[in-house]
Amino acid sequence: MGKAAEHKPYIDEDGEVSELDDAFFKSAARGRPPLPEGEKKQRVSIMLDPDVLSRLKADGKGWQTRANALLRKSLGL
Repeated sequence: MGKAAEHKPYIDEDGEVSELDDAFFKSAARGRPPLPEGEKKQRVSIMLDPDVLSRLKADGKGWQTRANALLRKSLGL
C-alpha cells in the first residue's frame, strides 16, 4: 500500500463521510494534537469577588473561556 492510499480523504466534496476502514483506525489517535508552546494556555490562580464569579458561572459551562475572552477584550487584545 503506497502513501497515497494511507492518506485517502474520508470526506468527499459534498461533505459526506465515507465508511472508515482499518487503515483509518491504524493511524487514528485520540484527543487533540498538542499546541505549540507559544499557544498553550497557562494555569493561574486568581481570587475573584463572589458576585463576579457568580455572574461568570451564570451562563453555565465554559465560564473560564468567557472570562478569558472578557479579559482579552478589556485589554484590547
